[in-house]
Amino acid sequence: MDLSNLKPAEGSVKNQGKRVGRGQGSGKGGTATRGHKGAKSRSGYSKKLGFEGGQMPLQRRVPKFGFTNINRVAYQGVNLDTLQQLVDEKKIKDTVDFETLVSLGKAGKNDLVKILGRGELKAKLTVTAHKFTATAKAAIEAAGGEAVTL
Repeated sequence: MDLSNLKPAEGSVKNQGKRVGRGQGSGKGGTATRGHKGAKSRSGYSKKLGFEGGQMPLQRRVPKFGFTNINRVAYQGVNLDTLQQLVDEKKIKDTVDFETLVSLGKAGKNDLVKILGRGELKAKLTVTAHKFTATAKAAIEAAGGEAVTL
């Protein structure tokens, strides 16, 4: 250590921000770096979400279409190849239930789970889920396991 590399301890020196609008003597008085007139120079100004300076905003220029069914039930899909991969990684043994899938991050705690038929299942598993596709159910039973619907 010598005089060329002395510096204060980390966090001990706080660089206060510039204080604007504190009188002419400060050098940042008058308009306080806001320019002259207009909405942006006023106190309490906040830009509206999606505001484009008075031009018709994008969300109003683009037409609306389609409709959303409020009664739609969405399922979180889990494929058979995912289950087989979990078996290969020794994360599951012989039973797979909703709590297991949530703890492994394959579904959220408020999701409904549907087992889908992609890939092949070699392990004998007892799978518990909210729904199964026909191919998934057949594949689980063909491997000697059972599909239990919640």
